[in-house]
Amino acid sequence: MSNRLAHANSLYLRKHAENPIDWWFWCDEALETARRENKPIFLSVGYSSCHWCTVMEGEAFSDPAIAAYMNANFLPIKVDREERPDLDSIYMQAVQMMTGQGGWPLNVFLAPDDLVPFYGGTYFPVEPRFGRPGFLQVLQAVRRYYDSEKAKLRSIKEEILNNLQGSTILPVGQELDPTLLRQGLEYSSGVLSSKSMGPSFPMIPYAEAAARARRFTGESRYDAREVTLQRGLDLALGGIFDQVAGGFHRYTVDPTWTVPHFEKMLYDNGQIMEYLANLWSAGEQEPAFERAIALTVQWLQREMTAPEGYFYAAQDADSFTTPNEVEPEEGAFYVWSAQELKALLTPEEFTELQEQFTVTEAGNFEGYNVLQRQQQGHLSDRLKTALGKLFQVRYGTPATSLTTFPPARNNQEAKSISWPGRIPPVTDTKMIVAWNSLMISGLARAAVVFQRPSYLELAARATTFILEHQWVEGRFHRINYNGQADVLAQSEDYALFIKALLDLHQASQGLDRIQHSTFNIQHSDWLSPALQLQAEFNEFLWSVEMGGYYNTDASSDLLVRERSYVDNATPAANGIAAANLVRLTLLTDDLGYLDQAEATLQAFGSVMERSPQACPSLFSALDWLQNQTLVRTNATQIVALSQQYLPTVMFTVAPNLPENAVGLVCQGLSCQEPARTQEQMMEQLRLRIMF
Repeated sequence: MSNRLAHANSLYLRKHAENPIDWWFWCDEALETARRENKPIFLSVGYSSCHWCTVMEGEAFSDPAIAAYMNANFLPIKVDREERPDLDSIYMQAVQMMTGQGGWPLNVFLAPDDLVPFYGGTYFPVEPRFGRPGFLQVLQAVRRYYDSEKAKLRSIKEEILNNLQGSTILPVGQELDPTLLRQGLEYSSGVLSSKSMGPSFPMIPYAEAAARARRFTGESRYDAREVTLQRGLDLALGGIFDQVAGGFHRYTVDPTWTVPHFEKMLYDNGQIMEYLANLWSAGEQEPAFERAIALTVQWLQREMTAPEGYFYAAQDADSFTTPNEVEPEEGAFYVWSAQELKALLTPEEFTELQEQFTVTEAGNFEGYNVLQRQQQGHLSDRLKTALGKLFQVRYGTPATSLTTFPPARNNQEAKSISWPGRIPPVTDTKMIVAWNSLMISGLARAAVVFQRPSYLELAARATTFILEHQWVEGRFHRINYNGQADVLAQSEDYALFIKALLDLHQASQGLDRIQHSTFNIQHSDWLSPALQLQAEFNEFLWSVEMGGYYNTDASSDLLVRERSYVDNATPAANGIAAANLVRLTLLTDDLGYLDQAEATLQAFGSVMERSPQACPSLFSALDWLQNQTLVRTNATQIVALSQQYLPTVMFTVAPNLPENAVGLVCQGLSCQEPARTQEQMMEQLRLRIMF
C-alpha cells in the first residue's frame, strides 16, 4: 500500500512511496501532529540520484520491523534536498557538529516542540556493519533517550541551537586588507595542489578562483598555471568523464580520477564546461578539453534537455542490467569487461584502446573497466571508431544518428521500456533554476570561446523557459515539474540566474542573430530581466542589518536564517551575488550596486581572513571588486576579446567611439585614452588586470 509520498512531484520522494514507513512531507500539519502526539521527528533528507539514499530506501526503509517501530514511536518526514536546500543546510550543519561528518542520506532526530536536532547520522544499515549500528537499534536507543534523559536532552539541544545561531553571526564588517585577494586566490591554488588519498571531487569554485591567480607575477607558493591545468586534465582525461558518450560524473572514489560514483549532476557539468572553456581561453588549448565540452553538449542535448528547452537535474548512478532485476547495479550502464571489448572491437582497435585507456583483463571496477585516458592530445580515427562501437552497444543506435534519447523517469519505466541497447539509469526530470543557470553560464562561455552559436542557442532556450514560467504571484520560484513552478526561489537561484543572464548578455554582444530551424532568437535583451531579478533579490533576501543575502525568506519552521558563504559542490550564493553586483555596476553606471557589493564582501570579511579555504567564490568576487574593468568597443572587437581569458572584464557595444578609436578601457569613474589599435587596447587591459 502506498504512503503519502505517492502523490509527490519529487522523484526522490516518490521512490519512497511503497515503503511501509508512514512518511510525511515537511509541512505544518506534520509538525503540528508531532507536537500534539509528542513524537520525536525523524527527518530524512536525500536526493534522487544519491546511491546510498537508494540503498537505504531498499534496506532499512523497506524493513517491516523497522517501519512498525518507526510509525509507533516517531513522526517520519522525507525531504528532497534539491527542493529544500535551506532545511538541508541547517540540519547538515547540526549533524556535522554532533558527529564530525556529514553526507546523504542525512538522517536526523528533532524534538517536536522546537525542531531542534538532538541526534543524527547518515547511512544506517539494517544490521550492524561498516562500523555503523543497525537502524532498529538506533531507533530504540533514541526513543529511550528522548523519554528518559530529559535533562541531557535539554542540554544537548541548547548547545546545538546556540552553535547554529552563533554560526549566523559574524564580526562587524570592516575594510578589507588590500593583500587579502592574493592570499585568498593562492589558497585556492593550494587546495587544488593538495594530494588526497581519498575521493576526488571537481571542486570547481576553487579551480575558478585558482585560475584567477594565473595573472599573478612574482613569488608564489603554488604554480597556479600548473595546478589549474592539471585539474582540467584530470577532468577531461579521467574516468570521471564519460569517455564514450559525454557528461561528467559527480566524483571519483579514488585519488587517481579513475572510478567514479556514476551519477551525473547538471550542476557539475555546467561548471566544468565553463572552467574548461576558460582554460582554453587562457592558452591551454588541449584537444581533450574541446572534446570533453563537445561530447558533454551532445549528452546534454540528447538526454538532459526537455522539449520545452530547460535542462533535467540528474541521472542515477545505478541502472538495471536486465528487466527482471529487483535492484539496479551501480555503474552498469557505463562499464565494460575485457571480454566484451574484445568481442566488440577488432584486434587492432582493442590493442590501441589498451594503449590509450585503462583497460585490463581484471578491470578497475568490480571486474569491469572504467575508461580513463592515459595521454593528452587528439584521439586517432581508429580510437574514435572503437568508441563509436561502444556508444552503439550502449544506446543501440550510432552516435551520428541519435539526437534524442528519452529519459527513464522511474525504475518501472527503466525496466518496462524495450530499450535498443542497455537499460539506462533513471533521469530526474525536474528543472532547478540554480542548476540550469550553471549550465547556461557554461554554454554561454563555451559558445564564445569556441565560436559555437548552437551552444548559445541551447542556453537561450533554457533561459527563455525560466523567464516565462518561474514567476508565480510576483515571486520567483526554484523548481519546475512538467510546466508547473514550485518552491520559492532561494538565494542561489537568484544569484546564479542573474549571473547566467549576464553571461548570456556578454556572449551575445557580438552576435546579431542566432538561427535554428525550430528556434529563432533576435539579439535579445538579457540585461533588463537581470536588473528586474536583482531588484526582487534585494527586496526579499537582502540583509539590511548585516549585509549579504539570506538563503530564504524568514520562516517559522527554520531554526536559523542563514546567509550562504561556504562553497561546496556549487558556489555559495553570496560570492556569486557580490560579483554580479560589480558587473551590474559596470553595465549600468549605478554605483548603488557597487555599494552593495562592498557591503556584502565586508560582511564576510572576517570569514575571508580566518577561513579562506571555505569561500573561494568570495575571493573571486573580491577580484571583480578590485579589478573591475569595462571595455566599450564594437561587436567585432568584443568577439575577439571575449575569446581570451579576461576574468574581471565586461564588454559593451559603444555606438559613438572617438574618431579612429577601436575602444575605451574604463575602470570606475575614469577611462584610459582611446585605444587606436587592438594591440593598444590589449596592452591597456593587461596593465589593468595583471598583478
